[in-house]
Amino acid sequence: MSDEATRDLSVTPDAVAGGTTSVSDEVVEKIAVAAARSVPGVTELGGDVARFFNSVLDRVGLDSVGDATRGASAQVKNGAAVVNLVIVIEAGRTVPEVTEAVRAKVTEAVEAYGLRVDQVNIRVDDVALGEPAAPTA
Repeated sequence: MSDEATRDLSVTPDAVAGGTTSVSDEVVEKIAVAAARSVPGVTELGGDVARFFNSVLDRVGLDSVGDATRGASAQVKNGAAVVNLVIVIEAGRTVPEVTEAVRAKVTEAVEAYGLRVDQVNIRVDDVALGEPAAPTA
């Protein structure tokens, strides 16, 4: 092949193929869960039933099943996300303080991926009171 033919076939660096990009709801759920878990005062994610089933899975050796998105649901439309979280807070923490920190952290994390966050809805499902004291003899 001659140099002349090669020049005729060269691709310009500005040529970009068209197409669409979409982000699945599950991706946003994973991002939101990771962000929410990092907030001080959040001890668990998920409602009572989800936490119960997770404890059963833990006992049979399937401790990582479902953890990545437990306690979160998301809907992504036109580059904007609505995130719903169910959390358990640590005893002694104020609900507004923890939920605002969660909302800010989740928004920051999701927006770091180039999506807009329209809402972060949070339901506090329980409070973790800590381990009961061991009986003394």
